[in-house]
Amino acid sequence: MTAPGTPPVLGVIGGSGLYEIDGLTETSWNRIDTPFGAPSDELLSGTLNGQKIVFLPRHGRGHRLPPSGLNYRANIDALKRAGCTEIISLSAVGSLQAGLAPGSFVIIDQFIDRTFAREKSFFGDGLVAHVSMADPVCTRLGDVIENAARDVAIAAHRGGTYLVMEGPQFSTRAESELYRSWGCSVIGMTNMPEAKLAREAEMCYATVAMVTDYDCWHEDHEDVSVEAVIKVLGENAAAAKALVARVAPLIGHRTESCTAGCHHALDVAIITAPDARDPAMAAKLDAVAGRVLAP
Repeated sequence: MTAPGTPPVLGVIGGSGLYEIDGLTETSWNRIDTPFGAPSDELLSGTLNGQKIVFLPRHGRGHRLPPSGLNYRANIDALKRAGCTEIISLSAVGSLQAGLAPGSFVIIDQFIDRTFAREKSFFGDGLVAHVSMADPVCTRLGDVIENAARDVAIAAHRGGTYLVMEGPQFSTRAESELYRSWGCSVIGMTNMPEAKLAREAEMCYATVAMVTDYDCWHEDHEDVSVEAVIKVLGENAAAAKALVARVAPLIGHRTESCTAGCHHALDVAIITAPDARDPAMAAKLDAVAGRVLAP
């Protein structure tokens, strides 16, 4: 939980093509160890437009790690230990809708999780919790991002469903058409279980999905390729950095705990009775859930 008056710390997770944040001052790269292993990289801490920022390149600098090989739990735990109260996830995606052309930004409000090879919870045997994921992103943080995008003249679409696939291969044409029939807006490989873990860690979380291609369904466009994606990634990265620079001072005005409830997500989530909780598991959760597990 973030108590009223606690200064916000903005965590930024950079996806494909975004391995640094411009304009940071007082910077340092810091290794943060977690009970869940090593995060994707060291975390870059600094100040941007008066706001404390902690940046994590999701795939590591140089893009060393594939989507299924990411240690999502370590990434979120490390950001929590670094003091982050809110997270903006910047993610490269494919478009599943004709109106979302390459270069479009989408402020996501829903997810469909089709991943199957990842650890999806901090909790488990000996300490069980069930957090609500009905509204998987923070509406208040989404409002800030929408306003910031308008300020820097980025055409960001508000609302949309992100289909998270396992990868690392791109979709078949049949899969792409199936997801379109479900009404999904974009498709990517990284925001689950990231969003679920951020909710368990009681941090505000929002996704800015940056469209690089039309997946493989669009008859008038070539099938998705790494070469085509990289070209658009560079253009999107520049816009994403401008967006973060504008979000930073807007976040700084926050003085209260999240009105959407993100900072209180564990209040009614832990179901294991206190006398039945595994002390070793509770110790691993000191950063994520220490507030509700403290004696």
